Amino acid sequence: MEFIQQIVTSLNNLLWGNGQLLIYILLFAGIWFSVTLKAIQITHFRHMFTLLKGSTQGTSEQISSFQALCTGLSARVGTGNLAGVAVAISLGGSGAVFWMWVIAILGMATGFAESVLGQVYKVRDRNGEFRGGPAYYIQNGLGSRWLAVLFALCLFLGYGFTFSAMQTNTITDAMHFAFGFDRLYTGLVITLLAGSIILGGFKSIAHFAERIVPVMGILFVASAIVIAVMNIQMLGDMVTDIFLSAFGLTEAGAGALGAAIKNGIQRGLYSNEAGAGSVPHAAGAATPNPNHPVAQGYIQMLGVFFDTIVLCSCTAAIILLADINISGEMEGIRLTQNAMTSHFSEGGVYFVAAAITLFAFTSVVANYAYAESNLHLFNADNNVGRGIYTSLYFLMMIWGSTASLKEVWSLADLALGLMTLVNIFAIIQLTPTINRVNVDYQNQLKKGLKPSFSTQNVKVQGQCELGIWDSTTNIEK
Repeated sequence: MEFIQQIVTSLNNLLWGNGQLLIYILLFAGIWFSVTLKAIQITHFRHMFTLLKGSTQGTSEQISSFQALCTGLSARVGTGNLAGVAVAISLGGSGAVFWMWVIAILGMATGFAESVLGQVYKVRDRNGEFRGGPAYYIQNGLGSRWLAVLFALCLFLGYGFTFSAMQTNTITDAMHFAFGFDRLYTGLVITLLAGSIILGGFKSIAHFAERIVPVMGILFVASAIVIAVMNIQMLGDMVTDIFLSAFGLTEAGAGALGAAIKNGIQRGLYSNEAGAGSVPHAAGAATPNPNHPVAQGYIQMLGVFFDTIVLCSCTAAIILLADINISGEMEGIRLTQNAMTSHFSEGGVYFVAAAITLFAFTSVVANYAYAESNLHLFNADNNVGRGIYTSLYFLMMIWGSTASLKEVWSLADLALGLMTLVNIFAIIQLTPTINRVNVDYQNQLKKGLKPSFSTQNVKVQGQCELGIWDSTTNIEK
């Protein structure tokens, strides 16, 4: 285990640490798609919200756009929002919050691009249900089977196993801190509850997300608003400190600037997942309304906004408005719990324990669905394949319930980093398809039409699966 930990640490140092490879790649991707798509996340900001109307319509083969949004938020809204923001602030100071906002705004364009591809190259599994994600647009769009397999393996390492352990770890730590519950027993209970939903398949997970996520988000935002009102005289100073710290202009000076940027971007990505290639799995399973891949791109772009600009900002305000000491050492969910205790006395600990349990639990359920979508790539979407995958998933949850914080977060960072490298490489290569599909949508809107998509009208790279978007495929030579 010590040898494996050394390898994980070395790779993370290259991806996230001194090498900061992923930070540059993600910034490049965000800027690339923001420019290529003409700042669509800003210029078409209102259009994202208009598409929510009618987004609850679905079919027997696909989940609705709203269910896809909630499923995506189920995975996004988890420990990254409560524990991840605390980690970013404890290591990078208040300035890390600003860089979380930056990566979220840029990430909205990246999230749009990958979700459009998830729709364009979606496939049918052996049950007739639609599946989508990077492995499918890499294989069908780029024609690279080996790269598709590599991404799928990274996804299984991350969302299939490591992230479930990390989410369970955060739940058991919060419950132990608040109520003194034994972490192993708590992990077993969480595993059994998750199993009751997971075994119902993707649709069961989507229905669960549709019911829980909106209520969960509203309650958490409402609590942050109450805290902001209670500390309204401090809000101005908090915002000023965030901006000054983001550029190393506080007493801590330039020495803290690198930490703010690194931790803000790293935890911002972990929270909103833009560019990681996770959300296209939910996007690809959805019924767009209107029936065009770009419609789902807008919906998932909205998910990035809700996750980081809204929910992560709420957590940051809760922590920064609290009268607590931020040590500079790595702190997770307990920092958020201490902040809530500062605001609401002992009730704050229980509130955060309940919130993180619900937030992380929805992530556990959605993470399972993402990895399960890739079983079809290996012709393993059958009872045996699902049985093996599900058993390993549950075992990792139980392991994570008692593992140390650094062990779990390190593995999660590595898995997320490897997925992101492969996915960004793919979506940059597929930019021509993204642009053509987007132009087709915008042109139809300008003509006053309800957009619809056909591969007879839009030339795509590689090959779409026969019969999904048209009766024939359209291959770019």
